[in-house]
Amino acid sequence: MKSNSQIMPPQYISHIIPALYVYIYRERPPPASRPPIAMAGTMSRLLLFLLASAFAMADDPYRYFTWTVTYGTIYPLGVPQQGIFVNGQFPGPRLDCTTNDNIIINVINQIDEPLLLTWNGIKQRKNSWQDGVLGTNCPIPPKGNYTYKFQTKDQIGTFTYFPSTGMHRAAGGFGALNVHQRPLIPVPYAPPAGDFSLLVGDWYKSSHKALRKTLDSGSPLPFPHGLLINGVEKGSTFAGDQGKTYLFRISNVGFETSINFRIQNHKLKLVQIEGSHTLQNLYDSLDIHVGQSLSVLVTLDQTPSDYYIVASTRFTRKVLTSSGVLHYSNSNSGLSGAIPAGPATGAHWSMLQARTFRWNLTANAARPNPQGTYHYGNITRSKSISVANSAPVINGKIRYAVNGVSFVLPDTPLKLADYFNISGVFTWDNVTTPMGTPVLPFNLHDFIEVVFQNTEKTIQTWHLDGYDFWVVGYGSGEWSENLRRRYNLVDAVARHTVQVYPNSWSAILASLDNEGMWNLRSAMWARQYLGQQLYVRVWTPEKSYFNEYAIPHNALLCGKASGFHV
Repeated sequence: MKSNSQIMPPQYISHIIPALYVYIYRERPPPASRPPIAMAGTMSRLLLFLLASAFAMADDPYRYFTWTVTYGTIYPLGVPQQGIFVNGQFPGPRLDCTTNDNIIINVINQIDEPLLLTWNGIKQRKNSWQDGVLGTNCPIPPKGNYTYKFQTKDQIGTFTYFPSTGMHRAAGGFGALNVHQRPLIPVPYAPPAGDFSLLVGDWYKSSHKALRKTLDSGSPLPFPHGLLINGVEKGSTFAGDQGKTYLFRISNVGFETSINFRIQNHKLKLVQIEGSHTLQNLYDSLDIHVGQSLSVLVTLDQTPSDYYIVASTRFTRKVLTSSGVLHYSNSNSGLSGAIPAGPATGAHWSMLQARTFRWNLTANAARPNPQGTYHYGNITRSKSISVANSAPVINGKIRYAVNGVSFVLPDTPLKLADYFNISGVFTWDNVTTPMGTPVLPFNLHDFIEVVFQNTEKTIQTWHLDGYDFWVVGYGSGEWSENLRRRYNLVDAVARHTVQVYPNSWSAILASLDNEGMWNLRSAMWARQYLGQQLYVRVWTPEKSYFNEYAIPHNALLCGKASGFHV
């Protein structure tokens, strides 16, 4: 992996202001369903903002990477299969950066299909252009490349990246993305002696093309063949010194199954969930659902030995297990005893555990101010929406749907259609057919309630790009308005992916302060692929770099946008 870091040289700043000035005042088509408007603000205000922005950018490091995506042979379950490598690695390289770093990644596509990478949990502030999903970006063609440019603005925590196109993530291409705090911003625990990333997920022996063919034929995927930790079923080893404490960053990068994580004879101190510092409760094991990430501190306080690190599937008739090793550096003995069992009970136990995850109100997040200074529970809701998943059969084929509509991806990204005012690509919300391309319109700074209702017998997980949100409630059965009195309006954890238990509901609150076109989707990728997703458009008529950045000069154009220019 090629990487570099530098501060923007001062001489570049003199070139930024006139270039941005030209962009602001040049003509461009109005976005769909909105009238042409004059640029807001006076000339002096604009120049002051651009000058401040230029110097702010100059203060934040630039980190440069070149990633080449290729096929290669892998043996995660003991048989050869085609995998997707990033710079020759499976899983892909770990990307470590710091709050507010500017990340420049040139992705070179050397596989035989169009490709996109998405940055799971990175908010892409004012920059949905870089989100890396098919509703906002044209895919990188084979033998082509695209340079992503985004900032880890005001974020810390444990995240991931993965291919968002087709079923590519079933072959690899995923990796850890860790955002560390700035030196002057304290975290609510002593610096750990080490920092480990664990990518855990279910796995198929079938190729991504075979899985896609199964779904396209109208059949559901079979049960996964195994469970992996960092690309292998057994043998991942993490070494440390007795008496020291280590940070374990665990992400569920799987396709459809929740997992339970535990370490033999060791307690897990939960400290962070998807960028939020939590109350530091101790657990014997933790449930982690598809698309979710968390971080725990583990103190090596046992007799020097080797200890099992275990992940196993949850809520499945057949339990898949993957194991690794926690090795004490002064140990002369190997593993002993049986692999520790996971929880004996199911969804109710898991829901009770999820309710114990609480925001640490006094801890700093990425900014100097404590997390608890934002009193989300005192904000009046602008809108409330209900999101219900289902698995209808349409034209003789299994599909997955949101509120009865199975999403169909058009050839033209929705973001480009909106920007270039291209009609006939998507529909505003009120889709009445079983298949369509709905977009939910919201105003910038709306504060919304979303209730996820799951009437199926399987657990669901939902992810929203561009945001984190407060998970204020979980419950069994059907949601009703009187259940709002049970909401946690004080210290609910803010995160980007929420689970919804079988025949249950989950409720979130979200502050829509990030303009753009954002994907709300099932994190269970087969369901996303077959339609369990939609897009939300957050918009304001006031055009300003305070709200949204310009379309990138290197934006790829496709579909009905092919004849336009940026």
